[in-house]
Amino acid sequence: MRAIEISKPGPPDVLVPCERSRPQPGPGQVLVQVAAAGVNRPDVLQRLGRYPVPPDASDLPGLEVAGTIVDGDPADSGFAIGDRVCALVHGGGYAQFCVAPAGQCLPIPRGLSEIEAASLPETFFTVWSNVFDRGRLAAGETLLVQGGSSGIGVTAIQMARALGHRVLATAGTDEKARACEALGAERCINYKTEDFVAEVKRLTGGRGADVILDMVAGDYVPREVRCLADDGRLVVIALLGGATAQVPLDQILVRRLTITGSTLRPRPVAFKSAIAAALRERIWPLIENGSIRPVIHRTFPLDEAAEAHRLMESSTHIGKIVLTIPPA
Repeated sequence: MRAIEISKPGPPDVLVPCERSRPQPGPGQVLVQVAAAGVNRPDVLQRLGRYPVPPDASDLPGLEVAGTIVDGDPADSGFAIGDRVCALVHGGGYAQFCVAPAGQCLPIPRGLSEIEAASLPETFFTVWSNVFDRGRLAAGETLLVQGGSSGIGVTAIQMARALGHRVLATAGTDEKARACEALGAERCINYKTEDFVAEVKRLTGGRGADVILDMVAGDYVPREVRCLADDGRLVVIALLGGATAQVPLDQILVRRLTITGSTLRPRPVAFKSAIAAALRERIWPLIENGSIRPVIHRTFPLDEAAEAHRLMESSTHIGKIVLTIPPA
């Protein structure tokens, strides 16, 4: 099969086309003939050598795919050979064939193309796990999404809004801010020209946000603590602003705040399969009725994966970047 491998840690040009043996599915796994694969920030970190590959994962990048099940053991997943699916995978997505745990597969929502479906798993699994499971966003509460125009951001805005929550967001340009508002954010704050702490407090009448989804960390953390509501939860899922922060512990004590975080890739299949089941029950109907829609910024052919990474690193995109995979 044709694939894209990381020849060595480095800039986008280290992503090179190669020929690999078709992977073989094991018990409880299926082989997907890939039509499209999402590009995500962890792929970039892996390429740079900053995101170690788990010992049981493919060395090929790519954490989400869409295509057709052509072999394997669907087990009790309800899928069969020939079904069109999208899947969260452990690596190996930048290829014509990819192995996926059957429990981490979801049907391609009615009305969506493989390209649109390939943009769903990584961000939808991440947002559900962190905003609703860890963050416990509840009825009547407000969510603040940092980096609202990212793949994670556009998913979090739409998912929370479709479930009836008030959503605020931040972004780095006025264009991105307007895009976030068009997707359902009540207000998107340009963090380069406005003080997001003051604006969140103003918009909530001094109360603050109940849950903050944070991909920045670093010096954002003390500011986020200031704009959390009492009993609020800060959920950190990436460290784009740095891995250390000064935390005002007195505020955590007095206002009963929670700072938590998670990474998804190392979690067991059973954990991810439970998220898949929740998404299929709660979120897939909202995609199929149009309440939530994929946001695709641009697609690239598989052999142009390096250009896709350059766009990802430029942070000029709004939504997802997807690779299209030629048939084997």
